[in-house]
Amino acid sequence: MPTANVHFEVFVRRYPDSSWALKTATDVRETALDEANDIMRRGQAAAVRVMREILDPATGEFQSLTILSLGVPEQRRKIRAPEPTEPLCVSPQDLYTCHARERIGRLLETWLERHEATPFELLHRPDLVEQLEASGVEIAHAVQKIATPEAHSRGSTVAEMTAVFKSLSERAIERLMRDARKGLPQVTPETFAKTAQHLVRDPEGAYRLGCAVAASLAPGESWSEKVGLLLDLADKAPEQGAARTLALAVIAEPLEEIVRHEKGLDNVVGGSLDLGGRLAAMSRLAAADVVDQLVKLEPSVAKVMPELSARAKRLAKWLNCEDFTGVRAAIGQRILRDLGGQRRLRPTDPVSEIDVIRGLAMALTAASGKLLPLDQVQAAFGARSKMLVARDFVEVYLGEDNEVQDEAEALIWLTENIIGAANKREAGRWLSSLIFSLRFERENRETHHPAPRLAGLAKLQRAVARCGLIEEAYRPIQLKLGEIGDMVEADARLVASTAQASTPALSRLTALLKIASGETCPLGPAADRARAEALKLARAPDTRAELTTAPDQVDAIRDLLKHAALAA
Repeated sequence: MPTANVHFEVFVRRYPDSSWALKTATDVRETALDEANDIMRRGQAAAVRVMREILDPATGEFQSLTILSLGVPEQRRKIRAPEPTEPLCVSPQDLYTCHARERIGRLLETWLERHEATPFELLHRPDLVEQLEASGVEIAHAVQKIATPEAHSRGSTVAEMTAVFKSLSERAIERLMRDARKGLPQVTPETFAKTAQHLVRDPEGAYRLGCAVAASLAPGESWSEKVGLLLDLADKAPEQGAARTLALAVIAEPLEEIVRHEKGLDNVVGGSLDLGGRLAAMSRLAAADVVDQLVKLEPSVAKVMPELSARAKRLAKWLNCEDFTGVRAAIGQRILRDLGGQRRLRPTDPVSEIDVIRGLAMALTAASGKLLPLDQVQAAFGARSKMLVARDFVEVYLGEDNEVQDEAEALIWLTENIIGAANKREAGRWLSSLIFSLRFERENRETHHPAPRLAGLAKLQRAVARCGLIEEAYRPIQLKLGEIGDMVEADARLVASTAQASTPALSRLTALLKIASGETCPLGPAADRARAEALKLARAPDTRAELTTAPDQVDAIRDLLKHAALAA
């Protein structure tokens, strides 16, 4: 059987007592199965099922077969009074609403992508409608895809809904072709303002101006070029009044559809970027004023933010105005969707991936309110953080043949850059398992340079308290680092050799106080020994004599003594 006559539909029930609703339709079996499994894995629905629909060329009807069913079994429902069978769209004009255009985009996704066109263009361009009619069964497939869920949800038959939507599509096509024969307006940037002024009082002004705007997009060979053509018209829109509102509202419709389309937005910001780069570019595009200021102030943001193309910068300026709020919101929702997804931001560079997440978190938090609600931003980063503490990421992130000191610093950096209490606990478990391992103790004790090793342990001890772990999680790690520092110091007898060195007393006192205060050695038994030796040395006559000859060092010694006492 030809594959063109077969497609797969994914239905979901959000709650156990909900009705089935069509989520997506595709010609690829694996795509439908993967999406169904992904929906259940994310907990986005109580149940999901995949249907295979086969078109019978003889009758023009589809035969349905369930090939996958997951989740809560469907409960028997109480018989209710039948709902009206009249569909939401009853006239051709209903197809021009934003919700109807979104549904058309899903039903004809493959065809529209093949022609690099938006639903807005299809509804306003007679030449595209003629190509769609000539394609054969595309319209029949689309009608069947929408008729089936409508019939299920409205208590009607598939045949009745098919007839209703077939009639609706035929009337919409006839209307557009009839208007084309009568003559539709044409615009250029130079005539756009005048045409908008002329149509502002026309009851069908938005539709007729939409036809003119759609026709002007026909020369565009890529999504980016179409954005440029739309911005050329926006630059020449009427300066004020109802005509400007009409003009920019019409332009915003195809622009929003382009940025909602995955390939459309990627083409605008740069298709060669990886996912992390694209998300950063999207953030800069949708909130350019906030992000550009942050780039000047914060090096970690500047590090991950790519430069926008000239066309993207033009779009960014327009997105700052309130006329394109819907376009900005569409980009924000795309950012949330990709950020909360399962794809890696930097597949070949986990270290850089954490840098990207840190920069994105700062940018999106700064832009929250204007671009996205703060709670949604936090939820998306919480989901992404969960991926960062998973075993497959951590093992690649730590790599192989690295020293334990480097691994510990890397885990602390990871912990610092994730959010969510559960994710922090998981990161703390990774860090704790490394610090308490025999390998960590062995590598620290088997060293020919104890002083740098002790300084590294002290640095870890300070950092582990600043990475966001609760005290119950980081205190045992700090104590263990103090114990290992004690072993390293005892093996090298660093405190005793420092106290007995032939160097000036003030130099020895300074070195001992730095050990005692946790600056060059982790706090613990070793620091306690250094503190005792430092106090003994401070009382010695030689030390007091040196202090009288070096008054400039008194304040520094006093501060170290104070820190050593506080660390005790």
